[in-house]
Amino acid sequence: MPDDTLRSRRWSLRADPRTAIRTALVWETLEGLLAERAAGSGRSVVDVVDVGGGTGGLAVPVAQLGHRVTVVDPSPDALAALQRRVADAGLGDRVVAHQGDAGSLAASLGGASTDLVLCHGVLEYVDDPRAAVLDAVALLRPGGLISVLVAQRLGAVLAQALAGRFAEAHRLLDDPLGRGGEHDPVPRRFDQASVLELFAGRGVTVRAVHGVRTFTDLLPGALVDTDPEAAAALLELERAVGRHADHPALTAMAAQLHVVLELSGD
Repeated sequence: MPDDTLRSRRWSLRADPRTAIRTALVWETLEGLLAERAAGSGRSVVDVVDVGGGTGGLAVPVAQLGHRVTVVDPSPDALAALQRRVADAGLGDRVVAHQGDAGSLAASLGGASTDLVLCHGVLEYVDDPRAAVLDAVALLRPGGLISVLVAQRLGAVLAQALAGRFAEAHRLLDDPLGRGGEHDPVPRRFDQASVLELFAGRGVTVRAVHGVRTFTDLLPGALVDTDPEAAAALLELERAVGRHADHPALTAMAAQLHVVLELSGD
């Protein structure tokens, strides 16, 4: 069996962020960035800060690759669960738990001290996304990278409309923050332009932009949970659509947007 097919089936098992269809594209990108940063810096160990990293869903697999990860989260309960998870995995010397909030990390962790900042599912919830972005960029060494993952407005519009919730879809479309109403649990949603606007004048350049979960969230779970061939085919389709330069409209319709930016090396 070809390696790509084996890899697709392995990812379709949904055992962790590296294997779940919903996160495979993000993980593949991060794995490549870590390898690139290690090679470019001449250091085999990359320093990573995972902002809002919670219980370590990304931090643990990153540490298992041999890198150092500082997980920042405001919740002591989440950090306690992280520490148990890290201990169980035997990664105590590679993962550090730090209680804190996005927007105030450079002062406590040290500016220009990090190779890669993960900011996944954070900008939707912070009080001041611009301040959080400025703080994250301040953490980076020259040539360092920041990975941003956000919920997208149009993806939510599509999902609500297909579920028959047309009024909510309409509100999502028109609301300045991309919310579906007062009971919407997500305080704000983004598109590519609004994400990049946060980084204007920050001395960064865009390295990659792709959509995540373009189709996965719209399908019945049983379709891929019970059919490995369908799961593998869906993963390949998500890969192709998420990175397809000729069809940016599909990227805009994905549930999430993944943007990678690089700090100037000057």
